[in-house]
Amino acid sequence: MEDRAKPLRSSMSRRSFLGTSLAVGAGTIGAGLLANAPTASASVDLTVGDADILRFLAAAEIIEADLWQQYNELGGIQDPEVPGGTGNPAYTAALAVLDEDMDQYIHDNTDDEISHFTFLNAFLASKGAEPVNLDQFRTLPSSQATGAQQIGRLTNLMQLTVNTSFWTRYRSDSLNPDFGDTLPQAVPGLAAGQFPAIPRSNADLHPPRHLQAIANTAGFHFAWIEQGGTSLYASLAQRVTDNDVLRILLSIGGTEIMHFQTWQDKAGNAPPLTDPTNGLVFPDLNADGELTQTNLIMPEPTIFLRRRFPICSIIRPTETRGAAMAALNAFTADGLLIGQPSAFFTLLNGLARAADAARRM
Repeated sequence: MEDRAKPLRSSMSRRSFLGTSLAVGAGTIGAGLLANAPTASASVDLTVGDADILRFLAAAEIIEADLWQQYNELGGIQDPEVPGGTGNPAYTAALAVLDEDMDQYIHDNTDDEISHFTFLNAFLASKGAEPVNLDQFRTLPSSQATGAQQIGRLTNLMQLTVNTSFWTRYRSDSLNPDFGDTLPQAVPGLAAGQFPAIPRSNADLHPPRHLQAIANTAGFHFAWIEQGGTSLYASLAQRVTDNDVLRILLSIGGTEIMHFQTWQDKAGNAPPLTDPTNGLVFPDLNADGELTQTNLIMPEPTIFLRRRFPICSIIRPTETRGAAMAALNAFTADGLLIGQPSAFFTLLNGLARAADAARRM
């Protein structure tokens, strides 16, 4: 069995299938961002395991950047920082029901995810390790709604199944998935079927309650995406060896926590409604007690490490075993990757298995 903690050699051919390009490849996003990236060093002190973890995180961030770009094109701010798209006023207005600054928050989250994967790839290249390039899989269709670029995508935002158990997980004082506990869904319908979080076409803009349901779905999806990153970085940080790599994971992971805190606060403003086109119900979350109370956006103390210890306010889950594969499985279950070919899943599964095999020296 390969020692995941041994230092890398300077060869760049270990995973030739990944490619070595650092280009973003989504419209005009990222043009020239890595023009001045450091070249591969002849002397490499990054362990195989650390490189595998960074590669998986880079792939995850590329996927996140792709989906956030789609959100930004329709409901965010298009500017030189996050170019592409022209905006969709009706969808933007529906998102503003959750918070009037949603367009700015979407823009900034998109900008952050682009910065994350470009930095991770640049750091890998500086260590003589192969970066990640998923451009060949940018083949999924775009929304046909006004405002969206008509380019190939990595992710599908039009057939989502959103797991909203993160909501009750962070409000429970006695349950933690690290102990095998199952938490109830805050919006059961989102976990039971496939719903768009961006309009599929301009026909989706009517009736107004259907459009608001799409915006509500996006609000909960935003929080779901970022709670995943919050846990993933904390989980994989336990496996790294190099101090710089640990600093990277703790520093980027901290921004994911800030994102999650923002988005779960905004999701709590989603108005209760029933979508007239499909019966999807967004309940009054303040009607069922603390487990769904909307203003409880700071993690309630819960069980941690051992049940005999006092409860503690924590990020959850942070179990490190199988963390990367769990994240990939969550992306798949969410519907984000509907339409991708088997080669895509083969590549991502390989990256996840390698990251989960890493061991701290």
